[in-house]
Amino acid sequence: MKNMRPIMLVGTGSDVGKSWITTGICRWLKNKGYQPAPFKAQNMSLNSFATYDGLEIGRAQAVQAEACQLPVMVEMNPVLLKPSAKNKSQVVLHGKPIGDQTAKDYFLGENKKHLFAEAQKAFHKLSDQYGPIVMEGAGSISELNLKHRDIVNMRMAKAANACVYLVADIDRGGVFGSVYGTIALLEDWEKELLKGIIINKFRGDASLFVEGKKKLEELTGYPVLGVLPYAQDIIIEEEDSVALSTRNITAEEGMLNVAVVKHYYMSNYTDFQALENEPLINLYYTRDHAELKKADVIVLPGTKNTMNDLAKLKEEGIDKLIGELYDKIPIIGVCGGYQMLGNVVYDPHHVEGEKEEELGLGIFDIETTLSKSKQTVQQQFAFKNYDEVCEGYEIHMGETLVPEAFALNTMGDVKEGFFDGKLSWGTYLHGVFDNQVVVNELLKRKFPDAEALDYKTFKGEQFDKLADWVEENLEINKIMEDIC
Repeated sequence: MKNMRPIMLVGTGSDVGKSWITTGICRWLKNKGYQPAPFKAQNMSLNSFATYDGLEIGRAQAVQAEACQLPVMVEMNPVLLKPSAKNKSQVVLHGKPIGDQTAKDYFLGENKKHLFAEAQKAFHKLSDQYGPIVMEGAGSISELNLKHRDIVNMRMAKAANACVYLVADIDRGGVFGSVYGTIALLEDWEKELLKGIIINKFRGDASLFVEGKKKLEELTGYPVLGVLPYAQDIIIEEEDSVALSTRNITAEEGMLNVAVVKHYYMSNYTDFQALENEPLINLYYTRDHAELKKADVIVLPGTKNTMNDLAKLKEEGIDKLIGELYDKIPIIGVCGGYQMLGNVVYDPHHVEGEKEEELGLGIFDIETTLSKSKQTVQQQFAFKNYDEVCEGYEIHMGETLVPEAFALNTMGDVKEGFFDGKLSWGTYLHGVFDNQVVVNELLKRKFPDAEALDYKTFKGEQFDKLADWVEENLEINKIMEDIC
């Protein structure tokens, strides 16, 4: 299995469904007895995950690792870019921050040679243990102004000797132009790596595209290996911030309305996927005062720039609104949102900008100091006084002082988070809502007899549904012939 060539999914653009198909192929391979592992050389995302050994990678590869039933490893995503300000990102290499760079410096600077070499090392370490590797590209493979410094698409495919499959989104229109143009702009060596085309997000009767499939094959000289239907009944965590544009933005009658304050630098919005899947919960993202007033629960999520997003809350009067609603409904903070609910956030090392201090919302009697070092760790914990063992992970640059009597969670001998003793609480633990006991407590505010989903079981079922979707609609056996 380790001698098989990697499978690589690349795209005509962003958000065409590469991550979905990669995840589905990973699970299909696992279910068929292979030992697959995911790989993406470079990811740009504010959704990340902590590995078992305290490192950080993009959330999409963590989901794909779960589909493969593997522990999350840093080799799966050696380079991660986390936008932290306008045109600026934190660069994470092998799971650890190595500094901030502007987009211009990163994409045009000389350090890409070093990063590409490191990405290849990570790939080879992974491929020595697992096979086949299922790789994912980023954005479009035909960005001519950037491709000479590319480390994630066709140069990585060549380094890995991968069989490449081009994914196009037919739902957004222009599929013939995007596929034909993408392939026409490839160099000869890139065309040799390309093995076929996958049409994704087809609505309606796929037999209506038989003629279109034939025309694409005639135009490009490559086989169309699948016309994948738009699958709205399969729920897989999405990493791309583009996906946020499709989320709910308003409250709904008869539901438990959970409003997530939509920060400008919001991170790890996958924290709320479990809540979105609860039939009695309406989760929505908003900054609108009227919609926030309709909420049964308000959540301040994580952010890559706590100081900036905190200042914006006060500038737009959301701080006063939250203060008015406090004591009436639960106000919950996760990571950066938790920091904001305290009295003050200090930034003595200028981790996030020039300001050294920003007054918080003053709801919790806590203080936070941002630090140069990042805490990235998976945790098991007990939520409040419940007996159940819960799981989550920390990714933050900061320490928060909490009186022990007000601690929310217990992690062995360590206390974590803040609970005001009434309705509201905050925590550094991402994934806190993936735990049934936490969601049950929220549901029972409005639906006393409700029982939350077992989210881990639910995710496993969705991975298997996605694997079936791949098998039914993709010529996966042809792909297996290519890589053997």
